[in-house]
Amino acid sequence: MSAAGPKRHALVVGVRPEHREEYLALHRAVWPQVEATLTACHVTNYSIFLTGDTLFAYYEYTGEDHDADMARIAADPVTRKWWTHTDPCQVRIAQERVPGALWQPLDEIWHLP
Repeated sequence: MSAAGPKRHALVVGVRPEHREEYLALHRAVWPQVEATLTACHVTNYSIFLTGDTLFAYYEYTGEDHDADMARIAADPVTRKWWTHTDPCQVRIAQERVPGALWQPLDEIWHLP
């Protein structure tokens, strides 16, 4: 972990109303290997919140190379299989800042340490 502590990340995506219950059911029993991969890639304190048809995710990253760890997550076969279930439940709702990404990052504008 860097001397400055964990780096906070927030993202937003929509949940398709017709897939809402499926998405919620999947997250009531997240696959253990998906969680293990996130942990191995220095992702901690990960939460997904729901309001209406909007999903908001927050996590803290404690590693030294976020891009490399995100690539490791994306390359994990179990996580990729998990995404074949979750991705169809989601729809981009924010301005596309990361081309092709479903979950779009949010800028932190204030933080109370």
